[in-house]
Amino acid sequence: MSKLFIGGLAWHTEDATLRQKFEEFGPVEEAVVVKDRDTGRSRGFGFVRYVNEADAQKAITGMNNVEFDGRAIRVDRASDTGPRGGGGRGGPYAPRGGYGQQPQMPYAAGQPVAYGMPGQMMYPPAYGRGGYPPQPAYGTPPPQAMR
Repeated sequence: MSKLFIGGLAWHTEDATLRQKFEEFGPVEEAVVVKDRDTGRSRGFGFVRYVNEADAQKAITGMNNVEFDGRAIRVDRASDTGPRGGGGRGGPYAPRGGYGQQPQMPYAAGQPVAYGMPGQMMYPPAYGRGGYPPQPAYGTPPPQAMR
């Protein structure tokens, strides 16, 4: 069993049209034009599954970069990586945030790397006398001015 990716399909290409054309190279187990789940319109690609590996290879050779249904299509062996998400729109397999994910740590094999000014205080002391004098605790009377 061999699955082929068919890219560059015309918007009006249907499953039956795809199957009919690719059956010229051998028996087709499945022919599907992928459609958008919201609009029902073709997404411009599909898959054809052959029973025999030799028939799939003949279809790749005979149909790659050939005009079909008004457009030049690309025919290649489909990858076995499985679903890859919703094309950047947050499909059902897109990663989501939450407590289940581990944060990505940059470099240092899992040790967080400090960004910005390494080894310096966040607020360096002010120039001059070394900053403001210490403040009295809340609720204590103010110091008396000298006369």
